Amino acid sequence: MEKVTKPRYARNGDEAVFHQLRQDVSILVQQLEPKRRGSILLKAVFFPAIYLFTYVTILIAGNQTGIFFTGYFLLGVFLVMIFLNIIHDAVHNTIFPNKKLNQGYVLLFDLMGANSFVWRQRHIRFHHNYPNVNGWDTDIEQSNLARIFPTGSVLPIHRYQHIYLPLLYPLYLFNWLLIRDFKDFFNKKKTIWKLVTIPRIEYIKLFVFKAFFLLYLIVLPKLILDVSWLQVLVGFIIMMFTASVFSLMVLLSPHANTSSEFPLPNDANSLPHNWMMHMLTTTNDVTNDNWFIRFFMGCFNYHVAHHLFPNVNHIYYPEVTGLLKKYAEKYDLPYRQYSLRTSLSKHYQLLKTNGVTEDIFEETM
Repeated sequence: MEKVTKPRYARNGDEAVFHQLRQDVSILVQQLEPKRRGSILLKAVFFPAIYLFTYVTILIAGNQTGIFFTGYFLLGVFLVMIFLNIIHDAVHNTIFPNKKLNQGYVLLFDLMGANSFVWRQRHIRFHHNYPNVNGWDTDIEQSNLARIFPTGSVLPIHRYQHIYLPLLYPLYLFNWLLIRDFKDFFNKKKTIWKLVTIPRIEYIKLFVFKAFFLLYLIVLPKLILDVSWLQVLVGFIIMMFTASVFSLMVLLSPHANTSSEFPLPNDANSLPHNWMMHMLTTTNDVTNDNWFIRFFMGCFNYHVAHHLFPNVNHIYYPEVTGLLKKYAEKYDLPYRQYSLRTSLSKHYQLLKTNGVTEDIFEETM
């Protein structure tokens, strides 16, 4: 593999502030841990159990059309909740003190159709290290259909992306589970190959788990229940559409909008900000906050805290964010938060702004 030089963060004097913040966060988490440990373990058991219960209910009572389709809808909802509350934390090793237990829980992702190996690499080594950096952030890796990065290649079709991309968003998980994972494995031009060589055993696991995913969600219900192939496929589509919409509300709101920066390394491969400032200028929080979001949606609205402290479980984010806000006010840090509606509106505006440039036809001729 050709040696690739990773971008470097600047050093410009804010390291002392982040160091003190990190110490205060560590103390805060230690104080809260005795009260929160039970909730962390409860989620680790509750969400997989309710997903399994819903699936078994489909197999037992799915001959009733209402139960059948409602069950697949709920599987889509619970898939996202398992990701937000368990898988996402497990890949950061923040559920159990034992690293192997965390890795075991990450395999839930494979059981729900995604490839955990390639996602771990994409999420930890690329997205968390280089959010919003073109060519390094695999969460918003550029495709020909979209121009998310202001510095991305311009095509004539992009002037309509604010119209057609939202219509394609419900297909997000179809693309991820059935197309994107395979591209990451077999297309060595994909970003992940800059730093990763995929072991042979992972190719076997890719096909085995994908087959099992389709087997238990499509083939097995057809064999057990008195339903048509069309009904099963419609149920599967409902599940994927539901999971896509829920997951994109989480994924689009914190990074890909007009208020976020998209920094590029200079000729010396150095980024313009240090680590803390990069995370603050590329990430925003969502103001919407209630018991449902905290327990069922994994505190996704506190995303800045997650990027600054990825080794802290999400259950501590509200208090960590309260501390962060005090630091932001004291040291004039660019902490940002918007309502979910405003954040998604800013994403739409980003699509519209990046879709049209004055010389759009000139650049593609």
